[in-house]
Amino acid sequence: MNRVHKKTASTSTIVSGNNVPFILARAEGEEGKRASLDGKQKLQEEFERKHESQDSRADADVDWVFWGDVVSDYQAYAQAYPRQLAKAIEKGIPKSLRGMIWQLMSASKDPELEQTYLKLLKESSPHEKAISRDLGRTFPHHAFFTDGHGIGQENLFNVLKAYSLYDTEVGYCQGLPFVAAILLLNMPDEEAFCLLVRLMHSYDLRGHFLPEMPKLQQRMFDRLVEEVLPVLHVHFIRQGIKSSMYCSQWFLTMFSYKFPLDVVFRIYDNVLASGVEALFSFSLCLLYKNEEALLNVKFDQLLVFLNTKMLDTYQISEAKGENGAKIPMYDINQYVQDAVSMSITPFMLDQYANEYDELVRTRDAQLIEMDALRNSNRNLSAQVNSLENNLAQLNAEHVKILNELVMARLRHEELESELVRYKLLYAEAMHQSEDALSQHRMSRMSMFSRRSSGNTGS
Repeated sequence: MNRVHKKTASTSTIVSGNNVPFILARAEGEEGKRASLDGKQKLQEEFERKHESQDSRADADVDWVFWGDVVSDYQAYAQAYPRQLAKAIEKGIPKSLRGMIWQLMSASKDPELEQTYLKLLKESSPHEKAISRDLGRTFPHHAFFTDGHGIGQENLFNVLKAYSLYDTEVGYCQGLPFVAAILLLNMPDEEAFCLLVRLMHSYDLRGHFLPEMPKLQQRMFDRLVEEVLPVLHVHFIRQGIKSSMYCSQWFLTMFSYKFPLDVVFRIYDNVLASGVEALFSFSLCLLYKNEEALLNVKFDQLLVFLNTKMLDTYQISEAKGENGAKIPMYDINQYVQDAVSMSITPFMLDQYANEYDELVRTRDAQLIEMDALRNSNRNLSAQVNSLENNLAQLNAEHVKILNELVMARLRHEELESELVRYKLLYAEAMHQSEDALSQHRMSRMSMFSRRSSGNTGS
């Protein structure tokens, strides 16, 4: 029984009998419905042209009847035959039909939006220099993008410039050129622009490119690794490895930065069919397949392994390129099967998003509390400064009083010394007075004696 899970305002998901989810795009409003119907009609006409002009060698393995039924009404077919469609997408969408099926799965074919794209090309973007600087770094060895003045780089510039004007909050971000380039390898530039808009808004990739990458943080890949691969998660913690050190480029470029294009196209098949959860499935699958090897290496080697050797586990042989270089060949079918079997559900990502939001709320509450404590601390510091100033003033007054007291004591000591001196002078004067009086008495007694002697002699 199919069950519905709401994805965004413009998409929903059904889950097939073998737990393979499919995005069922819904046009918003009457204008959106008309645009969607017009887009479907154009894609059906394009399918008929491809069918009539098919290359007997390149399209020999295409089941035109099956894919014709899919193109005639993708949503109805996905609801009626989810298992068959899941198996077909798992095996890989035919190269000649890939761009068309991608647009059907995402309901991105929109003539009105294509006209908006053409209008945006006539405007100037503040990001043009940054975009031009990154063009040469995007698939520099691919023939379509090698020529700096060729149609490939011109179309890539146009799509990125138009999107930077269409979504000014995102503007331009490194990683977008690789996403847009993959689309351009499968469809014209106006269709690539429409599908890029759909990927960003309906598939919720936009949050990966906003400042601070809120959706990547919300979806917490580390938390997913902890739940599914707990031993490896502990090893990463001990080695100081965070998911941002190795998987950011997987999510920002949708694996197109270093992975072979044949692998990338198959990943896009599944992302457009089942949603952004597929990116997590393909990422987690690589960790799962390489867990034993990852557990045996430490920090520096671990980072090198995570960034360069993760796909080696699926290498089955080597082929010689045009210049004699060895080109690794991978068992892509096995990789896709393993990734699909990981079954990362929207519910899991929603749960991690809720956990992240709770962490953010807790952190914000702590920040508010810290701000309150800082304000309280500032007030207390101001009070302490005021008290210290008052204390300093009291100390100054105390010192002044002490100085005055010392001066008073010194003055008192001087007065006491002066008093002692006067007492000594007084004592000396008294002593001199007594001496004088004594001498006077003695003198009188002597005179009296002489007089007495004189009288006796007479």
